[in-house]
Amino acid sequence: MKAYRLITDEDTSDFCHRVTEALSNGWGLHGSPSYAFDAANGVMRCAQAVVKDADGDYSRDVKLRRL
Repeated sequence: MKAYRLITDEDTSDFCHRVTEALSNGWGLHGSPSYAFDAANGVMRCAQAVVKDADGDYSRDVKLRRL
């Protein structure tokens, strides 16, 4: 199975830590990061897609963060 996650957060070090944690757990970057202004909350937001090959078959019950 190929797993996919989109990590999103405000533009703070927490976002970088979340992506770094995913990379440290075997996820790989997929595409370029995105960066946009969230006018409703007055903050910049970041997004980074990550992918990982995992054992087993896909089901909606798979906990993607725990792979």
